[in-house]
Amino acid sequence: MNMIHDLSPDELLTTTRAVRRRMDFDRPIADEVVRECLAVAQQAPTATNQQNWRFMIVTDADQRLAIADIYRQGWEEYRRIPTATLIRTHDDAGRAAVQRRVRDSAQYLVDNMHRVPAMVIPCVVGRADDMAAWEKTTQWSTMMFATWSLMLAARARGIGSVYTCVHLVREEEAAGVLGIPYSRVMHVGLIPLAYTIGDRFWPAHREPLEDIVHWNRW
Repeated sequence: MNMIHDLSPDELLTTTRAVRRRMDFDRPIADEVVRECLAVAQQAPTATNQQNWRFMIVTDADQRLAIADIYRQGWEEYRRIPTATLIRTHDDAGRAAVQRRVRDSAQYLVDNMHRVPAMVIPCVVGRADDMAAWEKTTQWSTMMFATWSLMLAARARGIGSVYTCVHLVREEEAAGVLGIPYSRVMHVGLIPLAYTIGDRFWPAHREPLEDIVHWNRW
């Protein structure tokens, strides 16, 4: 039986980290545990009904290898974009150091993606390619609530995760591997799942609220 950690709501919300280096690739995750996390995700708040939500679960070794290869190709294309978040340079030494750590961590995941026990690809029925910005937000936003709920449920069960999206550079190719009807169904991301090495996580350093919050007017 999978143990659920005794975490307060605030502790759960502030210690669900983006996990890459601390994933235990050798410990399998039972299908039933993934189902428990998905059942929690279904309870996420939504502005519309959930009839367009879909979850693709990838546990087959050959399928994981194929998706990991597509992910690697997407990452290589991302790295060639000068304005990409992890590629552009920062004048601030502190920010630059953090950026390097995150980039190295992301590269570690790229190199080991095929080893994760399970991948979750959230999808929505209906493509947003030609939609206005507000329509795209409607398509994506409610599924993102479910994705975050999935990650919280995983954390409570000792499972690490991270929201990624570089495979979307080659979304149609990934859809072909998994039999997803690309013309009708849109990927929202890719979340690798693995039990963590150690279960203690702490709140991360963040900018002071005064630097990012505006009251009533900008």
